[in-house]
Amino acid sequence: MSEKVVTIFGSSKPIEGEDEYEFARKLGYELGKIGFTICNGGYGGTMEATSRGAKEAGARTIGVTVSTFRASANKWVDKEIKARDLFERLKILIEKGDAYIVLKGGTGTLVELSLVWELINKGLIEPKPFVAVNFWAPIVETISEQLRYESRANAVEYIKIIGDIDKIVEYIESKLL
Repeated sequence: MSEKVVTIFGSSKPIEGEDEYEFARKLGYELGKIGFTICNGGYGGTMEATSRGAKEAGARTIGVTVSTFRASANKWVDKEIKARDLFERLKILIEKGDAYIVLKGGTGTLVELSLVWELINKGLIEPKPFVAVNFWAPIVETISEQLRYESRANAVEYIKIIGDIDKIVEYIESKLL
């Protein structure tokens, strides 16, 4: 099997022991156990957690950091890619992914969700498996209403809201393997 990369977006804030961190860690583990490479922003929070889970499963990890930030990648990252700025970082994270998962997060994570959805919607990248956790359901539904109003209902089909780790993994696996 050629390497399949799952890019995971999420918050830098959760710490070990918190539900959000442990959810991300288990998700990384379950994806890694199947053999997926995990790619993320390379820093702390859910980025650390998904990398850690993947490493615990014996999988490869990629962290895309930003050279203007002083912090280096977390210790669970196998390969660090230093982007010049946030825009290049987004581009690399998206280009690396064969699938995307959006975990709970703030405005940065919202930008990532929106950019992936828009690039697929506009045909600028091929449609790929694209999952957001339940946290994003109200936003996705609001935008979906507008897309249906604009007669672009097909764009609604590009993103799946799934809150259960096993179901996320099953969906990604069914699309990539």
